[in-house]
Amino acid sequence: MTTAAAIPLPEIKPKLSGDDRIMRGFILLVGVWMVIAVLLPLYFMLSKSFEDNDGNFIGLLNYAEYFSTPALFYSIENSFFIAVVSTVITITLAFIYAYALTRSLMPFRGAFKVIAMIPLLAPSLLPAISFVYFFGNQGVIKGVLMGETIYGPIGIIMGEVFYTLPHALMILVTALSTADGRLYEAAISLRAGKIKTFFTVTLPGIKYGLISAIFVVFTLVITDFGIPKVIGGQFNVLATDIYKQVIGQQNFEMGAVVSVVLLIPAIAAFLVDRIVQRKQVALLTARAVPLEPKKSRGFDTAMGIYCATIAFVILAIIGMAIYASLVTFWPYNLTLGFTNYDFDVMDGGGWESFGNSLRMAAYTAVFGTAIIFTGAYMVEKTKGFALARGAIQFLCILPMAVPGMVLGLAYIFFFNHPDNPLGMIYGTMVILVVVTISHFYTVSHLTALTALKQMDPEFEAVSASLKVPFFRTFLRVTVPVCLPAILDISIYLFVNAMTTVSAVIFLYSSDTNLASVAALNMDDAGDVAPAAAMSVMIVLASATVRILHAILTRGLARRLQAWRKR
Repeated sequence: MTTAAAIPLPEIKPKLSGDDRIMRGFILLVGVWMVIAVLLPLYFMLSKSFEDNDGNFIGLLNYAEYFSTPALFYSIENSFFIAVVSTVITITLAFIYAYALTRSLMPFRGAFKVIAMIPLLAPSLLPAISFVYFFGNQGVIKGVLMGETIYGPIGIIMGEVFYTLPHALMILVTALSTADGRLYEAAISLRAGKIKTFFTVTLPGIKYGLISAIFVVFTLVITDFGIPKVIGGQFNVLATDIYKQVIGQQNFEMGAVVSVVLLIPAIAAFLVDRIVQRKQVALLTARAVPLEPKKSRGFDTAMGIYCATIAFVILAIIGMAIYASLVTFWPYNLTLGFTNYDFDVMDGGGWESFGNSLRMAAYTAVFGTAIIFTGAYMVEKTKGFALARGAIQFLCILPMAVPGMVLGLAYIFFFNHPDNPLGMIYGTMVILVVVTISHFYTVSHLTALTALKQMDPEFEAVSASLKVPFFRTFLRVTVPVCLPAILDISIYLFVNAMTTVSAVIFLYSSDTNLASVAALNMDDAGDVAPAAAMSVMIVLASATVRILHAILTRGLARRLQAWRKR
């Protein structure tokens, strides 16, 4: 008996629901945002580097001119020297500090951790200003440098270490906190010494976090603009070269070339970091035993002294900026007062610039959080549409590899183009908000994705089966559950909007001058004390909002996160 050959049936694709269409539409909107805010500006900048002043294509002539100009070419060597030395010093200091916080029982650990995070609230030019008052030509302890000048690589490296220390510390504390105590118990059972245990257990366990911290610090240093601008003197780096080419010489084509050169190491460091993170495996399994530090008087005392020293230096740098801002006329009239806070009589932008920064930071926090979290939700929760979701995920990660100055210069070429209908936002508050959101998009996007991945997909499945619109589930379930992450994103955007210089230095107008830019302009004009005063105001504003955020977070957590407690 023969059987008929089976006839393949055509595959029936499930019909898209209305919610699916809406969510895919939102994904496309996120893609349009990233294309307009990141991809097209970078394309215009890259194109500009191959053109002459008249917009004619000239190939690699601009690059040939750049690499044949010794003063410009040396900036590459200077930038890498500063980045490597600063990274080595920062990682060493941060590792010991993180080790003390996680592996000792020294007193005041919480206070030491809070103090180490203070540099996050300050613009990068604040430590440079403080070091001028400490070690400058009229500094209080200028003799400490033994004839060396603070205006150059020494000052830049010291400022970068202060600026990048909390970034490295956060990563290393997280890495050291996930240790499995069983490995250390095994090492003790095998009679391994502390040094051997450190090199065979501790370092291998945190290698991915350590590598990530190295590349984060390297990228931050090589792309920073504020510190080299204030204290670099004649020691040129890539970031200051871009500024000099664009602002000083109006040579936009050469500015684009330097931007591309600066973009290469930033992207390379980013790609290596991403590859390392993909290779990372879970070290803290369900069977793991949390490592609990044991009391050791000698070790705890040594770690306490070390952390107290680092904390003292951080507070001294902030304290010097505050003191300098209150001195009437350094160093001849040390009477304290608020003369330097009369910004309206200074060259820089006045109190209006500080108000502009508060408004810009608030707009960035509100609109940026809404855009980023909604976009992350659509990318994570939309069914199918894999190709578009993958492409947009790449675009959302891309801004992390783009230095702020490069993105700001790219915005000039794109939004100032006569054929661009979006050119109407050039010179307005809108473009400052857009560039700030785009510049800090990646970290916020990854934070949102982390929170969303912790939610069980059954929430959306049950809602769909009950024919509940996705936006109702989003507002009533997703947002309350992810509220801590949403608040973290908002405060991250606000603080970075208050402190950023590089991303907005090319885009502000007389009506939209910002506090960080005003501080830079006042320093350029020789008003160093008022620049310190404006930097102090930025720190105070950021700290105030941070405290209010902590209070609000605690109150909302009690109300909306009660389900987490038994």
